[in-house]
Amino acid sequence: MIPHKKVYMYGGYNTISMGTGRKEFNPKKERPGLEHYIKEAGQGVLKQIGGAGNVDEGVIGNFMAARFNNQANLPGFLPMIDEGLSMKYGTSVEGACGSGGLSLQTGIRNVLAGTSEITLSLGVEVQNTMKAIYGADVLAGAGWFKKRKEGHAYFFPGQFSDRAGAYFEKYGKEYARKGMSRWYANAIENARLDPTAQEYHNTNPNPYETCLKMEPNGKFFVDNLNVLDCSKVSDGASGIAICSEEGLKRIGVDKSEAVEVVSFVHSVRDITKDPTDLTELEAIKYASRKALKEAGIKAQDLGTIEVHDCFSIAGILVMEALGLVEKGKGAQFVSDGNTARDGKYPTNTTGGLIGWGHPTGGTGVHQAVTIWQQLTNRAGDAQIKMVDDRPYGMTINMGGDDVTISAIIYKRGE
Repeated sequence: MIPHKKVYMYGGYNTISMGTGRKEFNPKKERPGLEHYIKEAGQGVLKQIGGAGNVDEGVIGNFMAARFNNQANLPGFLPMIDEGLSMKYGTSVEGACGSGGLSLQTGIRNVLAGTSEITLSLGVEVQNTMKAIYGADVLAGAGWFKKRKEGHAYFFPGQFSDRAGAYFEKYGKEYARKGMSRWYANAIENARLDPTAQEYHNTNPNPYETCLKMEPNGKFFVDNLNVLDCSKVSDGASGIAICSEEGLKRIGVDKSEAVEVVSFVHSVRDITKDPTDLTELEAIKYASRKALKEAGIKAQDLGTIEVHDCFSIAGILVMEALGLVEKGKGAQFVSDGNTARDGKYPTNTTGGLIGWGHPTGGTGVHQAVTIWQQLTNRAGDAQIKMVDDRPYGMTINMGGDDVTISAIIYKRGE
């Protein structure tokens, strides 16, 4: 959809993405809970926009707090962030790993509906409350749970292992593994530049070779992915303010300091049906290409992209779904350096889900924060050089196995 009036994003904030890999993470010690992350991310945004008095509405994206944290009714935590949000409109949204994208989409629609000049959009997940094998059962709720009994023990790694296996069979395992290993290496290299990233402390001198040499083993994990091909269990939250032109005036922010939403698309695929083709992300293909068409641009016009690389194979398949490269050529496209931070299409510049982390309900908002930082030169050590003839950024957030998709295109405000 093309907004019928100007919509902007400003004031992005990320907490640390906490989990294994961070030096301060200790599974044997009590760790911050859901309240901590909501409050930190929310206050981080409010400090940049002049306080809670400037906010009309709030929305929280979250997947499974009711299971991971025994906590529902998340809108009630908005006033906890700041008393100034008390009695204001608040809601929460859920679309599995795409919940953060739904938070953004909801905020955009609220501004377009005229019910809000400024919406506080948050995404959060705290999931290190369970061992991975038990958490896998909770995360399986992102798929059709009736398939759970017949599915893999590690349900979603198994789903994407099947996709990787189909890609191996069709295009070659050695060829695909090189692309997947390069994707992992890019994620680690980018995460080392962002102090909030889960892999910020990663010191592996050659992540590419490490991933390439680690042969997938179905006896211990899944058949076609190793553990480095997978995003980790993460705790964290991200927030950003979604504003109308009047909203930006209210907080005294020039348009050039914000990013404008050029187009946005939300699409869903039937969760009860298996993918038509395991080597294609059809819902992402539909949503991303529709967003590009409505924006009047091609994928080749994008200057930077944040994609949902829950697994390395997913990153490769998104490149093909976007139309940056033809089907089956995605692994080579990545191997050739096109998605590296110094490549033609810098992708996941703070590490993506594999490098920065994947607090499931927060991921979509984190993607938007990264795009805002990059397009307004706020990314610090992770900053890339945007080129004048490709001023656009894009986020693609996926819930489940290509089921709930949010695709948004941005440019710097002017």
